[in-house]
Amino acid sequence: MADRLEVYNTALLLCGERSLSSLSEDREPRRNLDQAWNGGAVNKCLEEGQWRFAMRTVQIDYDPSIEPDFGYRRVFNKPDDWVATSAVCSDEYFSAPLTAYTDEGDQWYSDLDTIYLKYISNDEDWGMNMGKWPQSFADFVSAHLASRVIMKIADSEDKLKLILQTRERFKRDAKNAAAMAEPTKFPAKGTWSRARTYGSSRRDGGNTNGSLIG
Repeated sequence: MADRLEVYNTALLLCGERSLSSLSEDREPRRNLDQAWNGGAVNKCLEEGQWRFAMRTVQIDYDPSIEPDFGYRRVFNKPDDWVATSAVCSDEYFSAPLTAYTDEGDQWYSDLDTIYLKYISNDEDWGMNMGKWPQSFADFVSAHLASRVIMKIADSEDKLKLILQTRERFKRDAKNAAAMAEPTKFPAKGTWSRARTYGSSRRDGGNTNGSLIG
């Protein structure tokens, strides 16, 4: 479980700067990190991956107070904690991806009355909940913070280049860790495969559980 002081100190280590004893320590590097943090650094990192700890699933009904002049008939407002979209579907089981819609600014447009959304959230209980951050994501945030403050700390293009490389490596590691945490997915059977299964079940006396025992 990460905490903000740990994230800051990892960023300072990447910058070649001594660590902080607390988040209230009166030093310029801490103020620089605060500025980067409050300026949307974590949001930027959340935008760059499909992070399971930040993923929310919601049902959204259209806004009856808005009537488009043309095109799609329904307007859906994006949640206040929306950062990035993972999936938009027409059913609650997310088995039917919605393709007939548009994304404009803070709204989606479609002809449906209800849509189902998976998205990356920056809510305090989701993406901004550091207690849910995997270590790989915390390291990625640290590297991103370091890339934002290194020029103020060291004013070195060479150090900036190295930190940007580290940022990309940490992001890749975090994405790989997130992908490995995904549940196993099985490809849908094709028509030919279903026909073979059906034929086998007919020949074995109606057994449909796929076993060799009747």
